[in-house]
Amino acid sequence: MSAAVVVNVHEAKTNLSRLLARVEAGEEIVIARGGKPVARLEPFTRPAVTVGFLDLPEIPDEFFAPLDDDELTEWGL
Repeated sequence: MSAAVVVNVHEAKTNLSRLLARVEAGEEIVIARGGKPVARLEPFTRPAVTVGFLDLPEIPDEFFAPLDDDELTEWGL
């Protein structure tokens, strides 16, 4: 990858659309204030979708056993 293009805050505000197009084309853009880098424009990438319930611990078979009469009564059934 080539070196980053450094622009000052005023130039970034004035040319944001052009800078975004350059980022989409693969350039790295760094925004500087007083010559000091403070931000980097980079393409947005969507994070991988994770499904939390897949990480549950294994559920023992006893969990699925039918409830006895006392347990059913406690549940109001």
